[in-house]
Amino acid sequence: MRILVTGGAGYIGAHVVELLQARGDEVVAVDDLITGIPERIPGVVIHELDLADTHSVPRLSEILTTARIEAVVHFAARKQVLESVQRPAWYFQQNIGGLANLILAMESAGVRNLVFSSSASVYGNAVGAQIAEDAPTVPVNPYGMSKLQGEYLVAAAGTAWGLRGVSLRYFNVAGAGSDRLGDRAVLNLVPMIFERLDQGESPLVFGADYDTPDGSCVRDYVHVSDLADAHLAALDTLDSRPAGWHEVFNVGTGLGTSVLEMVETVRRVSGVDLPPEIRERRAGDPASVVASVAKIERELGWSARRGTEEIIRSAWEAHRSNNER
Repeated sequence: MRILVTGGAGYIGAHVVELLQARGDEVVAVDDLITGIPERIPGVVIHELDLADTHSVPRLSEILTTARIEAVVHFAARKQVLESVQRPAWYFQQNIGGLANLILAMESAGVRNLVFSSSASVYGNAVGAQIAEDAPTVPVNPYGMSKLQGEYLVAAAGTAWGLRGVSLRYFNVAGAGSDRLGDRAVLNLVPMIFERLDQGESPLVFGADYDTPDGSCVRDYVHVSDLADAHLAALDTLDSRPAGWHEVFNVGTGLGTSVLEMVETVRRVSGVDLPPEIRERRAGDPASVVASVAKIERELGWSARRGTEEIIRSAWEAHRSNNER
């Protein structure tokens, strides 16, 4: 299969690119290289392009046509919750605008298969031990709103011209498939903890007064290699689906881990024994977000295979290796 991966030099995108190459697919990447690192995907053609720029549509269409692309995996987006609260209009411009331009190019080039990188943030303050795909979607920050609107756009394109799409609602992604593919952007919890430890400073925990067992936020942490496997499962189902088909799937483990528990695991794995520093809550952070994964297990045959300990150990090894370079 010939696949275009947007954001292909990014943390998650590079893991998917590596898996696609390993099974013999032809891969082309598009990335603005703001956080993407070309060295993550050696040998892959990378087109440096800002998808949110309306002028990107003709070039994208040309790339899709020239490379005879059969399916697209779309990662390219902004993803910081606090930044989205501070710059809501820009987040919509980046995330919805970029997706809209991609879909316009796909329609022009006749490419009908799309896997869209969505987020568990679409559930907002949903409560319960496990959140299923039919739970109310009431996001509490502009980042989550942009992801939900993206799902609507993918579905609407299916109705309009037959796009087949899967929207994967990621829960919290961490870990590394190899040292080269480690998360270096310091936008997620685990690399944020590592950065503090590198500076000899205590890890920050934003809020310890939530209605959770230890007062800190509870999240479902999924290993990035498991997440990459889920993308291949999603890609492989699209050709067998009717024109216009669109479905959403959670990608998580079904298990909740608190921020304080993650910090403790990092301290144990790293051997750096700095106690956490409790700060005020951040705007837009819900208390607990844990996936129900029954649907993706049933319909795509996917389930996570790696736990929290493996997530932290792989991330720490990649972090140490990258610091030594």
